[in-house]
Formats: sequence, C-alpha cells, structure tokens
Amino acid sequence: SSFPAPRLLKGSLISLTLCQGRVVRVPAGRLVRVVGTELVIPCNVSDYDGPSEQNFDWSFSSSGSSFVELASTWEVGFPAQLYRERLQRGEILLRRTANDAVELHIRNVQPSDQGHYKCSTPSTDATVQGNYEDTVQVKVLADALHVSASAQPSPALSLREGEPFELRCSASTTSLLHTHLSVMWEVHRASSRRSILALTHESRFRPGPGYEQRYNSGGVRLDTVGSNVYRLSVSRALSADQGLYKCVVSEWIGEQGAWQEIQEKTVDVATVVIQPTVLRAAVARNVSVAEGKELDLSCNITTDRMDDIRPEVTWYFSRTPDSTLPGSHVLARMDRDSLVHSSPHVALSHMDARSYHLLVRDVGKENSGYYFCHVTLWVPGHNRSWHKVAEAMSAPAGVDVIWLEPDYQVYLNASKVPEFSDDPTELECRIVDVKRSDANVRFTVSWYFRINPRSDSVVTSELLAVMNGDWTLKYGERSKQRAQNGELIFSKEHMDTFSFRIQRTTDEDRGSYYCVVSAWTKQRNNSWVKSKDVLSRPVNIFWASEDSVLVVKARQPKPFFAAGNTFEMTCKVSSKNIKSPRYSVLITAEKPVGDLSSPNETKYIISLDQDSVVKLENWTDASRVDGVVLEKVQEDEFRYRMYQTQVSDAGLYRCMVTAWSPVGGSLWREAATSLSNPIEIDFQTSGPVFNASVHSATPSVIRGDLIKLFCIISTEGAALDPDDMAFDVSWFAVHSFGLDKAPVFLSSLDRKGIVNTAERDWKSNLSLERVGVLEFLLQVHGSEDQDFGNYYCSVTPWVKSPTGSWQKEAEIHSKPIFITVKMDVLNAFKYPLLIGIGLSTVIGLLSCLIGYCSSHWCCKKEVQETRRERRRLMSMEMD
Repeated sequence: SSFPAPRLLKGSLISLTLCQGRVVRVPAGRLVRVVGTELVIPCNVSDYDGPSEQNFDWSFSSSGSSFVELASTWEVGFPAQLYRERLQRGEILLRRTANDAVELHIRNVQPSDQGHYKCSTPSTDATVQGNYEDTVQVKVLADALHVSASAQPSPALSLREGEPFELRCSASTTSLLHTHLSVMWEVHRASSRRSILALTHESRFRPGPGYEQRYNSGGVRLDTVGSNVYRLSVSRALSADQGLYKCVVSEWIGEQGAWQEIQEKTVDVATVVIQPTVLRAAVARNVSVAEGKELDLSCNITTDRMDDIRPEVTWYFSRTPDSTLPGSHVLARMDRDSLVHSSPHVALSHMDARSYHLLVRDVGKENSGYYFCHVTLWVPGHNRSWHKVAEAMSAPAGVDVIWLEPDYQVYLNASKVPEFSDDPTELECRIVDVKRSDANVRFTVSWYFRINPRSDSVVTSELLAVMNGDWTLKYGERSKQRAQNGELIFSKEHMDTFSFRIQRTTDEDRGSYYCVVSAWTKQRNNSWVKSKDVLSRPVNIFWASEDSVLVVKARQPKPFFAAGNTFEMTCKVSSKNIKSPRYSVLITAEKPVGDLSSPNETKYIISLDQDSVVKLENWTDASRVDGVVLEKVQEDEFRYRMYQTQVSDAGLYRCMVTAWSPVGGSLWREAATSLSNPIEIDFQTSGPVFNASVHSATPSVIRGDLIKLFCIISTEGAALDPDDMAFDVSWFAVHSFGLDKAPVFLSSLDRKGIVNTAERDWKSNLSLERVGVLEFLLQVHGSEDQDFGNYYCSVTPWVKSPTGSWQKEAEIHSKPIFITVKMDVLNAFKYPLLIGIGLSTVIGLLSCLIGYCSSHWCCKKEVQETRRERRRLMSMEMD
C-alpha cells in the first residue's frame, strides 16, 4: 500500500518474487508461573540457511514498551547491571538445545519477573527478510497451593501380604485464577520410582505401568474424601508394594485452549513395609525301600498365616541333590483347588491341613534319587483373583531302592586250541551257581581280546562283540569285517552257555580272551536295564611260530644314461616263514635330497597286485601314458621301465613289495611288506636359462584402439638352434590397479602352434601369434574399459635332447605391465552435439514460417476510422 499502483498495458507480464527469510518463534500466548518455581522459555529460528550456530539476545520489559537487555549468547557485556549478578549466581542462564534453538531458564521466579520477554537474533544480512524477533508475556502468581499428608495412618505402616491399606493426602489452592489440580501417587523403592495411580487435571484416572490390571479389577483405587483429601486404597498388599509413598500434586491453568502446569509439590505420606510370610516345607531326609514296594513320603508345611490361604504342592524328582538343575522333573502336583495331576503309578493325597503325602507304587532302581517338595501359598484377591504370597522348597530327601541282584559265576574254557596258523579256535563261556534269579532276568555276553603284554607295553582290551538286553549283537571295530565274512562266529548254545569260534586263526589272533556276562532286569515299561557284570578268567591262545622275513633288492642294469633314454630297474624278492607267498609290487619315486621344490614327497607311479593286475597310480603325464611298464619276469623278480625320460623324472626309485598268503578260496592275507634300496636317476645338464619379459608400445590407449603386448623370451648360457627350442605361452590379466585379484586366463599358444582363447563377456577380441623365434604378440582388438589392468605371460620351454626327444623345462613368469584404457571425450559428444544443433535449426526455421503465415493470412484485420478517430487517444478500456 506504500507504493503507487503501476499502470500496465494489456498483455504485459507481471512477475512476483516471494522471499522467504528467517523466522524467530517463542511460545504463543501467555506463560503463567508461580513464585519460587522455574521459568523456561524456548526460542528457535526456522527457515534460515546461515552459520552453524545462531546467536540470540534476550530482553525484558515489565510494561511491554521499553525493553532492558537480559542475556545474550554472543555479547558478554550485553545484560544490564541489574541482571548480571543473577547471571553470575546461575539464577538466569541460557541453554542451547540446537544450532538454531536456545532456552532461557529463570530459577526461583519472583513477582518482579512478571512482564514481556523478547527473543531476537543479531543480523548482518544486507536485506531484511522475515521476522528477527518475537515476544511472549509471562504472568507470575503467588503460591496458593497447599499440600500435606494426612495424620492417619502413621508414617511407618507394617503389613503382611494380602492385607489392605489406605493412604491419604490433602491438597487445596486459594488462587484467584481458575486453576485445576492433578494428584498422582508414587512409590519409591531404593533408586527406582513407580507411578501407581493419578487423577489428572481433566478429572481422568490414569494407572501407572504395571498397575493397569489391579486398577481395572478394583484392587487399587483413588477417590476423594471431602473437598480436599485424596485417598489411595489397596485391597491386597503385595511384596512389590513395599516402599516410600509420595503424593505429587500439580496445579494447571488453561491459556488459549491449552493447559499449562504452573507448579508441582510433593509430600511424603508413609513408608509401607510388607512383612514376608513364614513358610517352611520339610520331608524325611533319607529313606530306604525295597524293590517292588511302595514309597511313602510326607511333606509337612509350617506357616504363620492363619487366614484364608490355599497351598499348592508339587513333588519333584532329581538324580542329584541340587533342585535347581534342569534334570529334575515333576512327579505330582496338587493345585490350590485340591485337584491332583500325576501319573498312574504315583498318588498325591492331603492327609491333614499341613501334611501332603506322595505315594509311588512298585518302585524300581530308576526311582533311586532325590525328592523335593515345593509349596506355594495363595490368598484370594479382589474380583475372584489370587495372589502368591510365599513359596518354599524342602531339603532333598534321598531315596535308595534296594535292588536284589542275581548271584552267579562265569567260567571260560577253550574247547578247540589252534596248533598252527589257519587252525580253528573255539571258546565256551558258561554261567554256573546262579542264585536269586527269576523270569525278569536275562543274561547276555560280551567277548574281549587282549594282546599278550610285553614288559614295556600297556595292556589294552579290544571289544569283539557285545549282546544287549534285547538279544541284539553288535561287533567291535576289530571283528566287524571278519564277522560279516563268516570268519568269526558268535552263538548261544544253551541258556547258560555262549560260544565264540574263529574259523581260521591268524598270527594277529594270538593273545588272551575273556568274556563278561551281564544280568539284565525287565522294567515296568518292558525295557531292560543292566544290573550286574561278572568277568571270567582269561584264556590264552598262543602257538610257537617264527616271524615272517621279506627282503627286496633293486638294481639298475645300465647305470649311466642321458635324458630321453629308457630307464630300467629290476627288483628281486626273497622271503622266509611265509606260506605259499604271492607278491604285489608298487613303484615309488622321491625327489633327490638336494631338491627343495617338494622335499619328502613320495609319488606312487605304477603297481602290480598279487593277481598280476597292473594299475597306474599317480602317473598323470597325458603325453606319456604308455611311458611306464611294470612286468613280472619270474615268480620272485619284477622289472620296471620308463621310456623317454624327462629331466623332471630325476629322483630316487624304490620297489615296495607285499607278500600275501592264501587264506581260503580267493581270499588273501597280508603276511609282510618290505621296501627296496633306492635307485637314483640324476641328469647332469648344462642347458640354457630362460627368462621372460613383457613389452608394450601402447600402455595407455583410447577405448576402441588396439592394444599390443609382446612376450619376449631371452636365454642365458649355452646357445641352442631355434629348431631345438619350443615354447608353451599363456597370457593372464589381473583387472585391478593392484595384484589383489585372481588372474584371468586370456589366451595360450602351445609348442605345436594351437591357439586356445578364453570366452569373454565384453566385445573386445583377442589374437595371439608368434612374430619371432623368441617373441609372441597378444593383441586386444576394440579395447573397452574392462580391459585395463596388469598383463603378464607364462612360458614353458621345451628343449630337444641329443637323443631327439623333447624335454620339458620349468615354467617361468614375466613381470606384469599395467595397461590403461581411456575414453575419447570429443568422439563421445560429437554426434549428440551435431544432432542437437540440427534439430534446433529446423525447429527455429519452422517457428518463423508458422509466425509469418499466421500474421499474413490468419490475423489480418482492416479497421476503417475517420481522421478524427485516428487522432484520439486510446480509450481507458485499452488501459
């Protein structure tokens, strides 16, 4: 309204700019506080993008016209002399809550603090945008709230669980304004505080956390007595109700549709002490009962409660005297309504008011253990509810079930004793002098073998077979396979006799044998439990025999030969104390002592079993599948040949011979094993030393260009004819700036000129060719961003020996070279730029053509006016 109205022509453009600046806000309306309380006024700035922390100035005016400096977050000497002392004492302070927000705190508000408070932000902006200050009015009232505790009950209230109690506090106000009171009851226990029940300033009841159910059931109530007495009623006291009870009264006032809490007072009413209920449960400590009889235990309860209580009794059983272990389980339970929950052979009865009996019928060995009696006391509450007031666990009562075990003796004798190897052996285990045995007892046997001990050895027993109470037979690790093959037979000849037979006794079967007879007793659930074990005296099975002797000697008919020649080794075998032996031969190879590439590594090459079946073991050279031969020359002589030997074949070669004796039919038994002396293959070579390196004239290329990589091989030492050298070349790449990823195979060229290229997920292609005697070229056509990284080549040289055979040398690797692929920015934006310029030109020409046609043919209008009319000014309507 302070600017003249502009005059515009019809069709002109009007542009309006809406400026949004900072806005300073304080609470709207009026703040009301009581003398002596604390005043907190928040102030914040919004819609402002300025420094990290905004500065604030506070001013005060009692009338609202002239303001006096109160406090500042920026300027130290800002406040007036009147308020500097209060700031130093801490009665007035500024507390920053955010970068753009601050709170003004005035403690112990006085009547002189009533007035208007203004919050402003110092500005250094070139233009003023928004609101830089805001004002709020504060009214200070006199303290008119009176809170006190009622005289009844006494400050210390001692109760027992389940008893009711009431607490009262008086609250009133003489304020001239229309204020409302809210009353809340709290209980303090140690360092915790819990809200019980509150009557809000809006006359609504609000139970505290954990008291909702007791409030809904009527167990906790809050009502008024007269006009200013507030009574808290608890129908049944619980152990959690113990503590110091306080009455918290708050005064509220309504300002412009919102409620303000103007002050709060707390008074200590009483300390409630809940006396615990005395409860003890006792059971007889040690009880002995015979097997099959009844076990009767009594749980005696002692308590100081004589009112309406309901006990709940639960009996527990455990194998250990610790009742807290998870192994204890419930035997029987009688709830507070005298309903019994138990199994068929367990009964729980209520003999009198303080005694509960547990009866276990037909006890067995599994009933031996510890019994506990757990008692819980319940008292009735409001609205048919029940509350637990006490619980107790009795001391463990040890129960020992006397088991009448059967009495018997066990004897073991050998009915057949072997005199030589492969003779049968038969043992009988007999039960004699059986006493106290009935139909519920059955006998089983376990067979054990023990090697005859030496002076410096430890005697250990091995399980041959064991029979369980359900007559199932299980074999030990030593006898499992032989029993399945029918070599070992376990049987029961009579009710009191068990037999064990070895069809063909071997030298490993020499030793001591004994049996263990176990007595099993049938339980109620038809299961069988082992009750007793009786061992027999051992029986020694032994015959005199000489140890088997096996000697193997290896020799080399031609001790000197060069690489490429045939290596031949013969092994001669001799044996003693082996019946009708047959031999199996295994050729092994070890690296020489001076070779550190794989020390102590034994390689199995070829084998020939006792049935003259040849098998290649770890011979994996595909080019020399038929390069090794193992044949049987005589019954005790074997010959090994290796054709076209390589330098890598150097090492120590041995014959490992095993002698086998026939057991029966087509079965063989291993009698002895021996290893021959070593035969060494050693090549004295003075050939060249090969090295590999990578070179590229294009280490940095633009995407789409050709990448050329040369793998150059150099030799040191003796010079070779190019026709006597061949190479297997492979290329690898690590697509990363460092060598922290696994290499990726690219392409390979073997010594026969065959190229193998890996499949790739991107469009660039690879080609590998030999460009010189010692140079190999890898080309990446149409390079892409993914082709960057470290490239290196791997070379395996092949050298022709004087005999005409090719010898494979050790593999060598070149050092990597890093290739960078860049993007051509000009070519990337050339075509989009040309297309954009062309489209813009076409659209501009088309717009001019449409405008020209529209002005000449579509919008042409003739206006005929008199000379006077043409001289007239424009009409106001045009304006």
